[in-house]
Amino acid sequence: MSEIPENLKYTESHEWIAEESDGTITIGITEHAQESLGDLVFIELPEVGAEVKQEEICGVVESVKAASDIFSPISGKITAINEKLIDAPEVVNTSPYKDGWLFKLRPSESLDNLLTHDKYAEIIKE
Repeated sequence: MSEIPENLKYTESHEWIAEESDGTITIGITEHAQESLGDLVFIELPEVGAEVKQEEICGVVESVKAASDIFSPISGKITAINEKLIDAPEVVNTSPYKDGWLFKLRPSESLDNLLTHDKYAEIIKE
């Protein structure tokens, strides 16, 4: 079974969310998602400074098997992207919860609608 860190929040579209001490959140795709996609070969990330809305497509990950949209888990402003993924998208496969984070944003709404560890675990079991 895929690793699901308990300290993160999740979405049904397989993004993980980490709350940072400065009020921003860090977003990536879950181990389950990267395992389903296979070896990543390309990642398109949002522009720093862009305003995104919850559930809006803000990027794409492409693997040898398929392309998949990245959805913003919450509305807010993009504050950073993981630039090393542009040249090394495979980092998401080897370290989805640490080095393979995708982008950071300053949320403009509550994170209360996101999934807990237990709820996300139920979803991927099905």
